[in-house]
Amino acid sequence: MSRNRKLVHTVVVPIRWGDMDAMGHVNNTVYFRYMEQARVDWTHAFARRLGRVAYAGDGPLIVNASCTFFAPLTYPGKAEVRMFLGVPGRTSVESYYEIWMDGKKYADGAAKLVWVDMKTTRPVPLPESLQALLDVAETAPSPTPANAKPS
Repeated sequence: MSRNRKLVHTVVVPIRWGDMDAMGHVNNTVYFRYMEQARVDWTHAFARRLGRVAYAGDGPLIVNASCTFFAPLTYPGKAEVRMFLGVPGRTSVESYYEIWMDGKKYADGAAKLVWVDMKTTRPVPLPESLQALLDVAETAPSPTPANAKPS
């Protein structure tokens, strides 16, 4: 996972009983939902800062996504999902995710976001405000809680 990235959003997601599968742990597909929640929350917060409505006119579209699982999440609990953005390109940026619970990292994820015109779904340049956020910001390795347990 890239280390040239900036933490842009954190969300706490309650683990629901329905997130579990027959194996007694959170189903692997649900981790992608947790990452989606962080991404959608961040997109709306970013749009609000600009005085815009998220996904009106232009916005991010995922072209690939991945997840590496370190340990199974189980109910009950609350997963903390951290979203990071990497070095921006002209029309795209890599997003990275970490899923933590009780000081232990359970998963790393990633998704490439391409900024598109929502009507045509064709790529458009990243907004200058997003470029500025990522260019000016100091990038650093992932923060680790003081009470983190090795994965």
